[in-house]
Amino acid sequence: MNISRIFLLATVAAVAMPGGALAADYTLKLGSVLAPTDPLQVAAEGMKKAVEERSDGRLEIELYPSSQLGDTQDMMDQAAAGANVGTFVEASRVSVFVPEFDVLVAPYAFDNVEEIARFVETDTFASWNDQLREKSGLTLLSYNWYQGARHLLTKKPVSEPADLEGVRVRTIGQPLWVETIQAMGAVPTPLAWAEVYPSIQTGAIDGAEAQPSAIWGSKLHEVVSDITLTGHIHLMSGLLVSDAWLQSLPEDLRTIITEEAKNWGASALKNNVESADKIFADIRETGVNVTEIDTTPFKEAVQPVYEKLNLTEMVEEVRAALGE
Repeated sequence: MNISRIFLLATVAAVAMPGGALAADYTLKLGSVLAPTDPLQVAAEGMKKAVEERSDGRLEIELYPSSQLGDTQDMMDQAAAGANVGTFVEASRVSVFVPEFDVLVAPYAFDNVEEIARFVETDTFASWNDQLREKSGLTLLSYNWYQGARHLLTKKPVSEPADLEGVRVRTIGQPLWVETIQAMGAVPTPLAWAEVYPSIQTGAIDGAEAQPSAIWGSKLHEVVSDITLTGHIHLMSGLLVSDAWLQSLPEDLRTIITEEAKNWGASALKNNVESADKIFADIRETGVNVTEIDTTPFKEAVQPVYEKLNLTEMVEEVRAALGE
């Protein structure tokens, strides 16, 4: 057999092999700050498989958990520059372009995740995403990747805002989060997520606030003594990509990735809702106190945040869109 025939057979074999040697026509590098075991990251694995199967390998998704592509802001900046990079973002990350998004993470603005899930399917939300696309070059493929309710993690018991006086609590470095944690009584301390565990461990900060899957996935229960179930924010996230990259895809591939982003976001939402109780049960087994409290004092404490950040009318707009 001559050399040219050997090369031809090898090429045919590569094409025939699933995930073979030949590169896909298009690639999305989907990064996150989440642990590989986080429900969002697990759902991303499902999305990767579904997209690659439906596209016959023409569109590939590479996954980079645990901050491999940098912090969330780093990945957003790459996408905004037109790179084939995507990541999960909560609303305040994009509110710098469209302020209305802030209402989605306003403290105690939603009673439950079902309300947010309904709202992100409204024309009002779609119009915000249109504005985001025009102003930033970024777009949300879907916004139903629920991460869970955020709770306080500290080294001492907390039952009311006064208990947080002088307590340095890590938060996301966006105005809404900073103002919320301050209003709750703590000293807001913005840090990259990857720095939270060692910072609590060494005493650089005194605590944090996070959702169950992130607490467990990042093992934060190992460095705190108390988790207080404040539920101050229902953390819904979206899958953000470069609109220029998205528009570079053929129409059928745009449809596939958008549909699967919504499908697997719904899967992540379901898993995070269903797993929360078990996570807290497992955490209690390690000796950490997980305490339910009357959240009324915290709800009252954060009310000035609405006026300071002009959220009142935005909440009314959301309620109108929900038909309330």
